[in-house]
Amino acid sequence: MEKTATRIDWIGSSCRLLKSTAAEFERTRPFEGMSIGTGIHLEPKTVALLMTLRAGGARLVCTGNLNSTQPSTVEFLRAQGVAVFATQTTDPAAHHQSLEAVIAERPDLLLDNGGDLFAIAAEKPYANLLGGTEETTSGRTRLLPMRGHLNMPILVINDSPIKQFAENRHAVGQSLFESYLRFTNRSTNGKRVTVFGYGACGKGTAACFRNAFSSVSVVDIDPVTTLEAHLDGFVTPLRQEAIRSADILITVTGFAGIVTAADLPLLKEGAILMNGGHFPHEIDVEAFRSHADISGTDRYEAEHIETFHLKDGRSFHVLGAGHMANLAGPRPLGNSAESMDLGFALQARCLERIARGEAGAESCVVPVPADIDAMVANAYLDLSR
Repeated sequence: MEKTATRIDWIGSSCRLLKSTAAEFERTRPFEGMSIGTGIHLEPKTVALLMTLRAGGARLVCTGNLNSTQPSTVEFLRAQGVAVFATQTTDPAAHHQSLEAVIAERPDLLLDNGGDLFAIAAEKPYANLLGGTEETTSGRTRLLPMRGHLNMPILVINDSPIKQFAENRHAVGQSLFESYLRFTNRSTNGKRVTVFGYGACGKGTAACFRNAFSSVSVVDIDPVTTLEAHLDGFVTPLRQEAIRSADILITVTGFAGIVTAADLPLLKEGAILMNGGHFPHEIDVEAFRSHADISGTDRYEAEHIETFHLKDGRSFHVLGAGHMANLAGPRPLGNSAESMDLGFALQARCLERIARGEAGAESCVVPVPADIDAMVANAYLDLSR
């Protein structure tokens, strides 16, 4: 009998590690009687994680991130009886209301992406919050100064070597490359690409564009990291020259203000700007829109491309309004299923560790414990052999 399946079904069947973890959790029930509040991209791979947590007995209270909530995912979760406070929005105020709604449910554990939920919990603490996880570099940077206020176990998934190489280096590079093609339908052959940031995400991004026959430059504020990029065979010009020469500029730093209105005089005619960092502040799109040197804009609504025209006759293009490009624009797919299977398995195991009371306040904004890394790596290898 023929069955019409969905992308959620396809991704669920692709996340084999989460499927095996869910089967275990159905027996062990590590989250029995607990609620987990989540603020993470609501797309099909997240469904695989959330269903794994629910298999462990958790009551789920969910929201998403700016400009990445997929309505079909929200519809599916609600049909499964999951409380979801989220809409597809680029409005920070509307998104903040959704975050506040999650915290108002006083979940026992938080699964955060960018530090949004824990930042609210630091301002409005409540007694039953045990701790949780943070997914990103951006979130870790944001939460570190709050450690004294938070004083609870928060395990940073991004600081796992598995996430660094499986997701950040391999999958982010692949998905940003795919996103450039999906947005623009333009070639990469012979293009001059400047990558800002040579952490794991930058390494993967630079490698993928080089493998697609682009000439790639790297800009990083750390001279040691810049030397690494140089020895990896990338061009490492000074920042201004790297901007002037670029056909494509890609930010993957985790920090704000990487390309700003002050850089407008440097941009090459027809340059394309895209962001791969978590927050939409690495490229200052709002400053472009209000700048005196901008004479007008064209919006390609279906493609999610904005073209800015400068008074001197140059124009440049921004993809996805500066939001994380691999989860923005037409048919956003995000990182590969296999990479997220690994990263989300780390999430599930870290939340299990905290739920069982096996991590204390000394583990506030610290990397994934090494034994969890080893457990997840072994489980994935066993499935792959």
